[in-house]
Amino acid sequence: MSDKKNNPANSIQDLQLFGEFGGVNPSIADSSTFTYLAGKTMGDVFEGTREGCYLYSRHTNPSTSYLGEALAGLEYMKGAILSASGMGAITTSILQLCSSGDEIISSRTIYGGSYAFMKNYLPKFGVKTTFVNTTNLAQIKNAITDKTKMIYCETMSNPLLEVSDINAISLIAKKNGIKLVVDNTFTPMIFSPGKMGADIVVHSLTKFINGTSDTVGGVICSDEEFITELIDVNSGSAMLLGPVMDSMRAASILKNIRTLHLRMKKHSENAKYLSEKFQDDGLRVIYPGLKNHPQHEIMKQNMNDGFGFGGMLVIDTKTKEKANKLMEKMQKNNVGYLAVSLGFYKTLFCAPGSSTSSEISENEQKTMGLSEGLIRFSVGLDDDIKRTYNVIKKCMKELKII
Repeated sequence: MSDKKNNPANSIQDLQLFGEFGGVNPSIADSSTFTYLAGKTMGDVFEGTREGCYLYSRHTNPSTSYLGEALAGLEYMKGAILSASGMGAITTSILQLCSSGDEIISSRTIYGGSYAFMKNYLPKFGVKTTFVNTTNLAQIKNAITDKTKMIYCETMSNPLLEVSDINAISLIAKKNGIKLVVDNTFTPMIFSPGKMGADIVVHSLTKFINGTSDTVGGVICSDEEFITELIDVNSGSAMLLGPVMDSMRAASILKNIRTLHLRMKKHSENAKYLSEKFQDDGLRVIYPGLKNHPQHEIMKQNMNDGFGFGGMLVIDTKTKEKANKLMEKMQKNNVGYLAVSLGFYKTLFCAPGSSTSSEISENEQKTMGLSEGLIRFSVGLDDDIKRTYNVIKKCMKELKII
């Protein structure tokens, strides 16, 4: 269980980084390469025997290091490496951990890009993935073989909002000498997987952490040993594959992260209100804050206090036609945008079966309960959520959804 006395927002609040001339924001290191006063120093840096010096911005950069420090603190980890996208963080981590002949156990309900990478891309390198329901611990245990290298899951799954018991899964992983990699994109501040036993925590910074839908980025948080391995000049996947984040973008995200705790509280508050209203209207609603959600109690036991149950909810309109018409009508009535992604200050909605989860076959979508009429909402920061609900309800009535 996460230590509820420790507030993850405190690590961000207490982060004090001065600018080059005493600015309250750190100066941006707008440089691709760095100079040395002695030739020997460069050799030492390349060999990894000299710390405190920057080598090249594909390796590390002061601006990316500042943001990495903030995110490592947020996740109670020792270090972090930034990437140019969330997928860059996921793929870089997996390729560092796995070699030909290794096997992965993954949640069946994950972001479509992650699913496609493991199912379609990794087999080219001799890496096999077994997809299971990670809310069922027996399925995880039964899938383990002597070739299993890692377990991969999302704290709250995309798009069905299943909540994995990270504490319990981490015990299984440790007992079998397997690394646990957790994608915490949907639930920053709400969950702290590093305190729950995860070895590696990844985020798409594009989403809630940045919060303004103007940047694509990712992060890998872990212990010092794994971070050092990632940036090794001879064998590190982060160094050799080059998924680097630009210093300007890192500085921008660092400023936005200061308000993450406030934004997550409001996202959660608004999503909970809408989910309860939609359920009262007779809709099938998936939201972990509802008592009928299968993992509601598990989430209550393991979440950090004060940040709610998250800003994501799902409703079922039954058919693709109704889903599309409702989204079009909501956009026309300024509820939000018919768009992928999440964490924006405006509400975003999409039909995951034909968008963010389209990489998953129709048969597999049906097996996991991803019907074509589902709409995934990333609920925005609306001040008057009752007003928003009334607009949505009017749209639903006009389409005879309720």
